Amino acid sequence: MCGIVGAVAERDVVGILLEGLRRLEYRGYDSAGIAVINGEGCIERERMLGKVQILAEALRVRPLRGHLGIAHTRWATHGQPSQRNAHPHICKGGVAVVHNGIIENHAVLRQRQLAQGYEFTSETDTEVVVHQIHLHQAAGKGLLQATRDAIAELEGAYALGVVSNLEPGQLIAARRGSPLVIGVGIGEHFIASDVAALLPVTRRFIFLEEGDMAQLSRDAITIYDASGNQVERPVRESALTAAAAERGHYRHYMLKEIHEQPRAVAETLEGRVAAGRVLEASFGPEATAIFDRIKAIQIIACGTSFHAGMVARNWFEGLAGVPCHVEVASEFRYRHPVANPDALVVVISQSGETADTLAALRATRKWGYGPSLAICNVPESSLAREADLTLMTRAGPEIGVASTKAFTTQLVALLLLVTAIGRRHRISAEREAIIIGQLLALPRHLEEVLKLDASIQQLAERFADKHHALFLGRGVQYPVALEGALKLKEISYIHAEAYPAGELKHGPLALVDEEMPVIAVAPNDELLEKLKSNLEEVRARGGELYVFADYDTGMGSSERLHVITVPPGGGHVAPIIFTIPLQLLAYHVAILKGTDVDQPRNLAKSVTVE
Repeated sequence: MCGIVGAVAERDVVGILLEGLRRLEYRGYDSAGIAVINGEGCIERERMLGKVQILAEALRVRPLRGHLGIAHTRWATHGQPSQRNAHPHICKGGVAVVHNGIIENHAVLRQRQLAQGYEFTSETDTEVVVHQIHLHQAAGKGLLQATRDAIAELEGAYALGVVSNLEPGQLIAARRGSPLVIGVGIGEHFIASDVAALLPVTRRFIFLEEGDMAQLSRDAITIYDASGNQVERPVRESALTAAAAERGHYRHYMLKEIHEQPRAVAETLEGRVAAGRVLEASFGPEATAIFDRIKAIQIIACGTSFHAGMVARNWFEGLAGVPCHVEVASEFRYRHPVANPDALVVVISQSGETADTLAALRATRKWGYGPSLAICNVPESSLAREADLTLMTRAGPEIGVASTKAFTTQLVALLLLVTAIGRRHRISAEREAIIIGQLLALPRHLEEVLKLDASIQQLAERFADKHHALFLGRGVQYPVALEGALKLKEISYIHAEAYPAGELKHGPLALVDEEMPVIAVAPNDELLEKLKSNLEEVRARGGELYVFADYDTGMGSSERLHVITVPPGGGHVAPIIFTIPLQLLAYHVAILKGTDVDQPRNLAKSVTVE
């Protein structure tokens, strides 16, 4: 994996492919490559280790031209990052392939192909795909049928773009387990793993469904379902524009996205609340009937989305009085839990394409869980299409690999869900009105919190030479501490861990010394005094404390205690408010460390493999 672009057109497509790759850089990658069929009907390729700009410079030295081509940014799964492992992969000069996903039976196919005389030039699982297509094409099959027969022999997940010098006007696409979209043009058509790659050339898209194959030429698009039947898929107009994914005047996408959170929260709320109540129709036409029979919640997510689910568990049980379980998708799908048919399955994912979360959703159906609800940021995603109910977060394009506005808008969406379900249990009309009031005031409060940017930037200088950090929180703020630690480790490469503050004495206190900064979130809630006692345990052992505290906690800075006062506006939305300073801290520390903030090493934006 990571990013696919393809084009068939009357004009030269190299510039289109390159720009598409640039717009997919946010997904994280280690190498990039392009293959085109040139004017003589031959496949030409250029691949480079490193950034798309390095590939662009190589193409200036040795230009490629063609009306049909495919391109790819790779994030290593099989084989180390290298030029020979970069996509596209070519077999005997006749077939070229780009691939996202993992071919699980690649070792078996590799041995079979070696016996058939095929030579391997990479360590990737993808190379068996291009050989298998070539094998069937060599038997006299057209490219479409050769690809169909080849993928029938694959086990695992794939999104594929395929071209052949024998059919220089055809682009073949196929997907199973990894997303792929068709861009519809006039006299030209495109494929990509994300609409963002194609926004400069079209805003009309067809979203391939699981098992679909497509044959594209300049003037036609033909789509086949998993059974090989020709089908029609709707053409949708994207509301996104090319400018929506631009960085603007910000130094990094991550900083831009941090500052976009007030707007993103406001848009997530728009049209979903009125007269102090949540509008249940926001979740779908069947929402009221489904919510009426729900007696428990099962949240499934990964990474940052899992932390959002942990916050929601506190809300579901503490506010709504509804039992709630939260699990990491990659573990849940193999744990074979006891299914609860009265539980609403809530799956959370920024992209809506997270492989483990999708697989877990499908498993819940097989095991007999209740209906499902997806909270994600991409309306056309697999998760949104497969769940019974959906609630879009409306965060807009999130380019930075380290999620920021997706997390806070997920929390807003979850609190809306808690309130809608909770009115059937413990949440009174009066309490609901209070929650809605706090949500509607949230964008303004986030604007105030963002004014801490300059002071947090100064604070970050104290972390520039650190290698470890400890984050603390209590109650609903413990997941916020987890998210703060994740952000710091993701983009600054400082080893960071988070614990419930009450757990200090059960082990983590052994780590505390003058070289271990300890960061705590301290809202003025029922656990504040207990948290203060935990912080004293750190000070007594020479630790350096950095506390983000409510304005009315009465806490002030002193020796080895640095207090950053967070503007008022807490209550039930306090976890959302206290997230922002931790995001800013991670960002400014990463700047001082000189890391690649938007594309941290070893990470990908959309994790579409297990």
